[in-house]
Amino acid sequence: MKVLLVALAVLIINIPFGYWRGNVRKFSLQWALAIHLPIPFVVFLRIYSDIGFALYTYPILIGAFFLGQCLGKKIYEQRMKSGSQPLTSCLFTDLIKQEK
Repeated sequence: MKVLLVALAVLIINIPFGYWRGNVRKFSLQWALAIHLPIPFVVFLRIYSDIGFALYTYPILIGAFFLGQCLGKKIYEQRMKSGSQPLTSCLFTDLIKQEK
């Protein structure tokens, strides 16, 4: 059960980073940062939740990591198609601006 809760947290953490990744040029520094900055949070969650680094947790958490990244990128692409302007690289900023 803990593994699924941690996987859900990993997925949610990665959505804003995937949104950022969707707005930058592929293989740029920002693109690499958008992928790698959430990793310390995942390690912290593993340690804090006591699930450790057992082999069976890797496919679950890696899947949640990449699903969060893909969902964030899809959200960015959908907002681009819908004409939401101006778009930034920050999901939270764009959502706050949309409400005003």
